[in-house]
Amino acid sequence: MASLIVSCRSTESVEMLDALQFEFMRNALLAGILVSISCGIIGTLVVVNRIVFISGGIAHAAYGGIGLAIYTGISPTLGAAFFSVMVSLVMGAVSLRSKHRADTVIGVLWAVGMALGIILIGLKPGYNVDLMSYLFGSILAVSKSDIWFMIPLDLVIALAVAVFYKEFIAMSYDEEFAFVVGIPVRLLYLVLLCMTALSIVMIIRIVGLILVIALLTIPPYIAEKYTTSLARMMALASVFGILFTLAGLWVSYRYDLASGATIIMVAAVAFFISESVGLFKRRKGRLA
Repeated sequence: MASLIVSCRSTESVEMLDALQFEFMRNALLAGILVSISCGIIGTLVVVNRIVFISGGIAHAAYGGIGLAIYTGISPTLGAAFFSVMVSLVMGAVSLRSKHRADTVIGVLWAVGMALGIILIGLKPGYNVDLMSYLFGSILAVSKSDIWFMIPLDLVIALAVAVFYKEFIAMSYDEEFAFVVGIPVRLLYLVLLCMTALSIVMIIRIVGLILVIALLTIPPYIAEKYTTSLARMMALASVFGILFTLAGLWVSYRYDLASGATIIMVAAVAFFISESVGLFKRRKGRLA
């Protein structure tokens, strides 16, 4: 029995190694790692600053940028990046000036972005776009140009967070104190939203705009339970993201499933396991 299990595991490992002979699988693997690093860093700031809803609005509004890019004949990635940054700045300005109305404006921009993208893609003569690849991702279709977009973006995000790490900590945990000591909280907040927008453009290539929020928030949420500092939370969230992406990619390849959705399902399973373990520990502590 033991030999049979070892044989099965070795066969599966060989299958995965064989898959890496293909360039699209290597690109998918590298893209998953790069996106996970971005998700770990930015996702942590999104979770601790409680701007998940704004991130969701940016993700869905990005579809307007994709439609605009396709209609004008430019790169969908560049179009989505530009449009997402613009939308993030508008959402940030609204949320800073009138927080009690921010959710309404974000919801409107969310819907307008989606509608604009659908209309512009429909107006493009002779263009038959696979809407599913943008809505649910297509990690296996990641190209080298996408990789070259992700690498410098990861470096910029990591460098920006490292340089302004103390400021981000102050803004995330005590905004009033940060404002009093002279930290440009509003500017830093807008910078965070812009980095979130660019990260979302990366994630869309992996899991699609509908599933973006799950990959952006699940790893940091789990990591928060096992860390005591923002830096460790970012690092552990990145590790979790890499593990979820690699596991999801392997499962999708092994059983011929949609890769983006499978990655999210792997992350969801980890989320529920983490919640169950936490609930069990709390109940055990009460009984003790």
